[in-house]
Amino acid sequence: MNQSIRNIAIIAHVDHGKTTLVDKLLKEGGVFRANQQVEERAMDSMDLEKEKGITIKAKNTSVHWHDKIINIVDTPGHADFGGEVERALRMVDGVLLVVDAYDGPQAQTRFVLRKALAHGLKVVIVINKIDRDNAEPAKMYDKVLELLMELNASEEQFDAPVVYGSGRDGYMMYHLGEEKKDMSPLFQTILDHVPPPFAKPNEAFHMLDSNIDWSDYVGRIAVGKILGGTASIGDTIFVLRHSDGKRVRAKITKIFEFTGLGTVEAPTAHAGNIVGLSGVEDIDIGDTITADEAGHALPFTQIDPPTLEMQFCVNDGPLVGREGKLVTSRQLRERLMRELKTNVSIKIEDSEKAGVFNVKARGAMQIAVLVETMRREGFELLVSRPTVIERTVDGHRHEPFETVWIEVPDECVGAIMSNLANRKGLLTNMEKLPHTTMIEATITTRGLIGMEIDVVNATSGRGVLSHLFKEYAPYAGEVLTRITGTIIATDAGTTTGYALEMVQERGKLFVGPGEEVYEGMIVGENPRNEDIACNAVRAKALTNFRSQGSGVATGLTPATKLSLERAIEYIAADEFVEVTPKNLRLRKRILNSGERQKAKKSGKS
Repeated sequence: MNQSIRNIAIIAHVDHGKTTLVDKLLKEGGVFRANQQVEERAMDSMDLEKEKGITIKAKNTSVHWHDKIINIVDTPGHADFGGEVERALRMVDGVLLVVDAYDGPQAQTRFVLRKALAHGLKVVIVINKIDRDNAEPAKMYDKVLELLMELNASEEQFDAPVVYGSGRDGYMMYHLGEEKKDMSPLFQTILDHVPPPFAKPNEAFHMLDSNIDWSDYVGRIAVGKILGGTASIGDTIFVLRHSDGKRVRAKITKIFEFTGLGTVEAPTAHAGNIVGLSGVEDIDIGDTITADEAGHALPFTQIDPPTLEMQFCVNDGPLVGREGKLVTSRQLRERLMRELKTNVSIKIEDSEKAGVFNVKARGAMQIAVLVETMRREGFELLVSRPTVIERTVDGHRHEPFETVWIEVPDECVGAIMSNLANRKGLLTNMEKLPHTTMIEATITTRGLIGMEIDVVNATSGRGVLSHLFKEYAPYAGEVLTRITGTIIATDAGTTTGYALEMVQERGKLFVGPGEEVYEGMIVGENPRNEDIACNAVRAKALTNFRSQGSGVATGLTPATKLSLERAIEYIAADEFVEVTPKNLRLRKRILNSGERQKAKKSGKS
């Protein structure tokens, strides 16, 4: 064992202060200079992470405290990114369970903690945000203990130490009411209760590749915990591929140790430490790296299987190529295959149709993040509505079900219960909280698609929904998730205020004046469950007569602009979201109305 190292992961529900807590640990560990200006949530390095306020990729950092190295892995809290969590837990020996002192344990707390307990990891409980109004830290600690019991924690895991404090304000304490000083109680608790990494320094070097990093200078970098031996630059290594079992010979060209928010090159790496190695071109997550030519492959944890499937298609619309430079089938396929290299929780398959790829993932959020990343890279593509991946069990049709938790204001309970009933949701528990009500239900994954926005609308943004995969169970029958129709453009051109004024009498607008549209593009929502066609580009006829009301400002309601996640969940099975670097457009799969009618009659639409 390497007594000078501790390897920990930080796990929590979304928005419980996990990444902010890491910032304070870095600061107190001397990573930043005393006068250095550091942006909040420095570990969230991706643009999307900063914008959404969530962690998407598991990341490594390191803090030095009292001559000890504490390697920290910041993990996502959203269940859609479970693959990132699985990989992170392979590299650590303990977890910091961060729980909000007001909200208590939530759905994703349960998800990540279950994984950590299954790996046999030691737990340190951090009751965070005790400075919040109406915070109840002692009560939330009891709730964490109840959760540990529910998840069948071992006796050692159940006796987890606890610290209370505020990551934002930079203090922790062993007991409530103590002096609010610094983060020392948390550092000391980590050193006292998280064991040093189990490693075998006297054996030949071996390590499991748990993550992939990239450098423009050295290419792919394998990241993992060294389980035995020592590695040095220039050493010959053997890579045992997880995918096909092949054994590939290579040489270590660089060794990277994590420090603060970056990496430093090191001549050697020792057992127990989390490091990055370069020198192997096509290394993948799950591959074993060893100095022993006769060494055996290390076990790789299987990731939870995908439950949703979507189509990524080449953009065949009339505006293709105007905004993005990457539009061909070959470019789209290469990008998706590149994603497979670093994201083990998604699966990509070629379909029977040219230019159409089936992408399977854990949830709509995970796919939306991939699509958003691609559009920022200059891609144009079409994305379909998610469909669930079904199974056949004993000759019967089964589909995925999820447990959903919805916290809503008391006056909105009726609306949410009605929505759940429409989506074939089954109420399992209801708990009255001080100012809100917590509804727990079981619902099909199909029924869950698009529900989050319904909760936001029904509660004026005050409702909070979280969900967790439960099981595959018999098919629940038809679920109606969208009760509205669409307004479809009949002509191509630029929209006019004159035309849109007449269109908005039929429903809600998705486009404003001066936007380019084409035949088959969805320009609005019809409150009735049917599609209607409208001309959104008609110009006002010019005459010599002044019309009554001339000069009065048009009474156009501002267009509703859907986010990418909302657009993906909104569209029906016969529709696409057209994604370009500058725009999101909703459209029918078949743009021509005549062909659409023929397909409908033949049952192919």
